Amino acid sequence: MARSQTTTIAVAANLKEAFTSILAANQALKLDQLKIIYGSSGHFTTQIMNGAPFNLFISADEQYPLELYKLGKTVDQGKIYAQGKIVLIANNSSGISLTGDREGLIKAINKANKIALAKPELAPYGRAAEEYLKAMGLWELAKPKLVFADNVALAAMFVLTGAADMGITALSLAQSPALTKETHYLVIHDKLYGPIKQRMVLIKNPTPLAQEVYQYLQSKKAQELLIQFGYKAP
Repeated sequence: MARSQTTTIAVAANLKEAFTSILAANQALKLDQLKIIYGSSGHFTTQIMNGAPFNLFISADEQYPLELYKLGKTVDQGKIYAQGKIVLIANNSSGISLTGDREGLIKAINKANKIALAKPELAPYGRAAEEYLKAMGLWELAKPKLVFADNVALAAMFVLTGAADMGITALSLAQSPALTKETHYLVIHDKLYGPIKQRMVLIKNPTPLAQEVYQYLQSKKAQELLIQFGYKAP
């Protein structure tokens, strides 16, 4: 009997909660044939360049998929499927209150032991976090306290576990039940950082299941779920 082919999907870490729910909502998908790996878009891009056997790459930004397209690694330029948002997040036990004004942010930074961000060179959400702190004129103040995670989900985990008192993460992660028990968040105004346009691309010679997931993410149902998880529709 022919063995069913496994479809491997590289998914940006900010999507973990949302993607699990989106897949579960489509009963027609053969989930037992899917292998899903979550991580930083930068790492995935390097792996795909080096021939990693991914069939679909669901990135946290536009730049990485378009880079792969230019290098001839993808079927086409792919599609923007969502726009992300960043939030300030603090552990409830830290005693830090989050406010949108500069004075409040200075107080929070001064009070924090460590501030968690995703690595700006690897993770688009980390890049947006750096842009925000620079827009507020507080990058230099925060710098000595910054701890960098490989991806935005790990940055959130640092705050959840108390390894950092506060940080900047994706709204979709901050809303998850695990985080809302132990942390609180404040949505950052999207005029203070560049738009996080999230693009997905099929890698050359995709499996039929990869193509199915790719099409499904553009459907009304998947888009509605993405909005529920704190994303904006493209």
